Formats: sequence, structure tokens, C-alpha cells
Amino acid sequence: MTTPESHDQHVRSADGTRLVVRRTGTGDPVVLVHGSGGGLHSWAAVADLLAPDHEVWLPARRGYGPSEAPPGTKSFADDVADLTAVIRTASGPTGRPVHLVGASYGATAALHTASAAPGRLRSLALFEPPLFAAGPETAPLRDRYRAAFERDDPRAMAATLNEVTRAPAALVAALAAAMGDQTPDPVEAKRSAVGWLHDLEALAEDSTEVGRWSTVAVPTLLLQGADTWEPMPTTMNALAEVIPQARRVIWPGQSHFVTRTAPDLVADALRQFFADLPA
Repeated sequence: MTTPESHDQHVRSADGTRLVVRRTGTGDPVVLVHGSGGGLHSWAAVADLLAPDHEVWLPARRGYGPSEAPPGTKSFADDVADLTAVIRTASGPTGRPVHLVGASYGATAALHTASAAPGRLRSLALFEPPLFAAGPETAPLRDRYRAAFERDDPRAMAATLNEVTRAPAALVAALAAAMGDQTPDPVEAKRSAVGWLHDLEALAEDSTEVGRWSTVAVPTLLLQGADTWEPMPTTMNALAEVIPQARRVIWPGQSHFVTRTAPDLVADALRQFFADLPA
């Protein structure tokens, strides 16, 4: 299968922040929103699979290069404004409806967008939003991460993020062993670190209240790996109870990294969900 060509373009958010968005494929528009530590590359494997019959839009979220990282504290209101600008661009002059898909932090941002600005949305798909990692108890972790970032201490930053995500120690050790002696690209590492700081700022000012998402009124697909650690399974159960008529897919043997380890499963689930939507 030939991979469709991709094109990068700029989209301006309401406050003037310049976002870089990668576009590929043809068909109904799909906006894929990456999680913390990600970027234009995060959804690449899934995008390649969707591109033959969908026009896929891949924004680098604010704070993640090559999009801009404006000064000041980021909030989910900024994410909503940014995604609204991308959705309007993807929707085009005809106002064609857009499928919004988010992974991890990107799923939380997509939830906020679907609740606050549902216009032009055809559907919503969410892969494991970390709704538990928010609110006042996240603020000390944000502050600790910021201090480690300012003194350029990658080890302390990583340790703090492990507390945010609540990743099991065995998993952290396995990932470190898999890296071996590989050295992260310094440019990408810096982009990730800056982006994580912005995301932690928004999370610390957010809420863990799940009931508020009962206002989501577009068809919704909830995606998760059966092997993802707690409290994600409990979080997804709670989310499934409050979103009206949400559909759910749980992949055996997969975890929070399924968009990278099994992109075909993700693409197939999305394609089936889109096809089953009422006309």
C-alpha cells in the first residue's frame, strides 16, 4: 500500500498561537490529538492506515514543537481554543463534520472540546484519558517537575512523571532496560519536556470529577488496553457510565501504548466506528 503524501500547514488559535498541523489522505476529516510527550509523529502509524479513505489531521499541540509555546500558564481552555481552530480548518468552508480522536492527555483535551465546543463534530473517540491525574494533588508534582526542568535534571523529571502517570515500578524498569544505552535526541527531548510542563499546568487546574462529561452529546467511542494499570481501568469504567450511549472497545493483551504497538487495531476500531455512525 502506498503511503499518501503529507503536508504541514499553520493554523492560528484564537490568541494568535501558531500550531503546526500535518495533513494526509482524502475523505471525511479525522483530527488525531496526541498525548503528553508526543508530537506530530505520535499518531503516524494509525494515520497511515486511515489515510486511504480519510483526510487525517495531526496537530502538534501548543507547547510541543514545531507549534509555538507561548509564555504563561496553559489551561484546558487553551487546548479547546486550539482544537476548535484545527477542527474549523479541517471542516473547511462547507462545514463538513469532523471525527475527533484523542489519546491519553489528548483524549482529555478532546473531552473538554466536545463538551465546550461540539460544533462541527461528527463523533468523538477517546483512548485512555488520565482523568485521575488532575486537580490540587497534581499541583505539587507540577511544581517539582518545573523545578527539575529549570535545573535541567532529566532523571528528576522522569521520576516525577512516573508519579503523575502512576506507572508500576516493574514497567518503568522494563522500559528503561529496553532503551539500553540509547540516548534520546536532545531536540525531541527538549520538546517533550516543555510540552509536559504545559500539560501539567493544565492538569493541576483541572478536576477529577467524571460526572461532568455526561454533557457530551456526540457519538462516542471509548478505547482501552486490558493490561493498562490502575487507576485507568476504574477511570474508564466511570467514564463509560456517564457518557450517554458510549461504545466501548477493550483490547486483550494491550496497554497504554497500543497506538504504537498495535496501530492496526486502533485504525480498524476507528474505521468501524465511523462506518456504523447513523447518516
